[in-house]
Amino acid sequence: MTVRGVIFDFGGVFIDSPFDALVAAARRRGIDHQRLLDVVFGSYDRDTDHPWHRLERGEITVEVARDEIIALSVADGGEELDPFTLIADVVGSGVRDEVVQRCRSYRDAGLSTGLLTNNAKEFEPFWRPLLPLDELFDDVVDSSAVGLRKPDPRVYELALDRLGLRASEAVFIDDAPGNVEGALAVGMRAVLIGPRRDDVPAALAELDSLLR
Repeated sequence: MTVRGVIFDFGGVFIDSPFDALVAAARRRGIDHQRLLDVVFGSYDRDTDHPWHRLERGEITVEVARDEIIALSVADGGEELDPFTLIADVVGSGVRDEVVQRCRSYRDAGLSTGLLTNNAKEFEPFWRPLLPLDELFDDVVDSSAVGLRKPDPRVYELALDRLGLRASEAVFIDDAPGNVEGALAVGMRAVLIGPRRDDVPAALAELDSLLR
């Protein structure tokens, strides 16, 4: 079926990957990076009751999530990890202009464009101003606003419904393998973008190929 729309993730697509940046932050601090990712984000390829997942579903505040993640970090006798101190280390990488321009070109060509982001309500003032959302997207689905997060199939279906698309008519791009698998599971075509800036051209080329 002809592709009629493209749905983008935000972090790791329009800005550098928060996962990759946290790995770098862990190395600078001499912390095991896998433990850091597991403690802060939980099993990100699943939708669970981990504090970060509940934060992204809008069920708890950042303050509660922070306290629970710190408690998790010391529960087994490990080093105390404050997620927001670490995240502050990785903010400010800048927007990937080539992704912005490609998104704009798709919309100008008549494709529907959407943003589907796992995010926290309290982060809105920081990430929303980074992009001209109204110029780039026909619709924005923020996990914390709708109470659903990737890779729950219902959030992909919601994004598709709000754009008036069938799954087979849409392509999705994300930097998290579990989120890409979630999109494929509901019948979308999908692209996994690598964590580094030099991975962007190949991902955009793959995206283009799926639109032909």
